[in-house]
Amino acid sequence: VRGPDISFLSSDKIPAEGLPEGYIQGAPDLAVEIVSPGDTASVIQAKVQDYLDHGAQLVWVIYPQPKTIIVYHPDGTARTLLQHDTLSGETVLPNFSCSVTDIFPH
Repeated sequence: VRGPDISFLSSDKIPAEGLPEGYIQGAPDLAVEIVSPGDTASVIQAKVQDYLDHGAQLVWVIYPQPKTIIVYHPDGTARTLLQHDTLSGETVLPNFSCSVTDIFPH
């Protein structure tokens, strides 16, 4: 069982009876992991791969230090965003975008 720090699930994936208590089956459309000082690279990579293998369409890994975000896609591509870049929800959250600098406190 994996539980991302933040997740988004599209309404078409929510069962008719509503969201269950606890965890959902499968991965959310968007999984967001915020890296803590004690997290290892191998643990973060395992989480990312699990989310993608189970149906996530987008995974954001947020590194508070050095204030970067890595965006992962199911096709295996990844892009590192720096402070001057824009984070986009792409097709998962088509109307969402913000500057990476807005994610991190100054």
